[in-house]
Amino acid sequence: MRIAEAVEEWLGELARVRRLSPATIRAYRADLADLEAALPGGTEVADVDLERLREWLWRATKRGDARTTIARRTAAAHGFFAWAHDKGLVPADPGLRLAAPKRGRSLPRVATADALREVLDAMAARAEGIVARSEPPVADPGAPAEPPDPVATRDRAVLELLYGAAVRVSELCGLDLDDVDRGRRTLRVTGKGAKERVVPYGAPAERALDDYLLRGRPLLATGEGSGRALLLGARGGRLGPRAVYDLVSRTLGPAVGATAVGPHALRHSAATHLLDGGADLRSVQELLGHASLGTTQIYTHVSSERLAAAYRLAHPRA
Repeated sequence: MRIAEAVEEWLGELARVRRLSPATIRAYRADLADLEAALPGGTEVADVDLERLREWLWRATKRGDARTTIARRTAAAHGFFAWAHDKGLVPADPGLRLAAPKRGRSLPRVATADALREVLDAMAARAEGIVARSEPPVADPGAPAEPPDPVATRDRAVLELLYGAAVRVSELCGLDLDDVDRGRRTLRVTGKGAKERVVPYGAPAERALDDYLLRGRPLLATGEGSGRALLLGARGGRLGPRAVYDLVSRTLGPAVGATAVGPHALRHSAATHLLDGGADLRSVQELLGHASLGTTQIYTHVSSERLAAAYRLAHPRA
């Protein structure tokens, strides 16, 4: 069987049975397309051996591919060829002895609580139409009230929910109106592996969300494309992850001193601030929707680093 044909069959099974996310499926498809491109034309699944897989990864290393990318490609090869062996497409699994590079584990970027407070307060002021002036404006009783800025109210709700509920950007963009329980202040989100969980959000996020639903969404819902989506783009369709990335980078980047900051920085910050405030690790794991406690434990390292830095600065015997 040709590699491309077998890959599509494997990916279809992953989507149906393991319910992997579309992003993971796209990444695996690109990884194995890269493998096929590195092989001689006409190579079939049964023709791939360990040496060819090792040469493929070696070439990726030489051209400067990130270690995380190579590790993911190794995982894709492991999964694909194990499946191919189970299906009888290869006489032996060539991926069994394929070693993955060790992933360098860097600590996530975290904004301070004070920096986030300034950013979110500024977003609230913009959503409410408050503009800093050197002199107060002269009131005109006969002038009509300025209409609300629906995008500003939405942007405020986006940032408050990302930080207040510690959700992933895909989870946030996938929310429908029915997923919000305003009475209990909870969201029903669908995470990795199509697993649902219920997460709480706080009073500031409640105010931002209520304001958006009252003054923002009705003005953005201009067409049938709006449907039941909670967060809408400027054209009335469901808000996409790319727009959220741009928003977070534009508003949060200057606060943390970085040119590229994504929505995950707010999730990282929320988890770290929860642990700093005394939350237990299991509760944070459940809130974040991590399958493994080990994934959540990286935030204890962040807290430890902050404690060590404070110690070095403040203790006379440090």
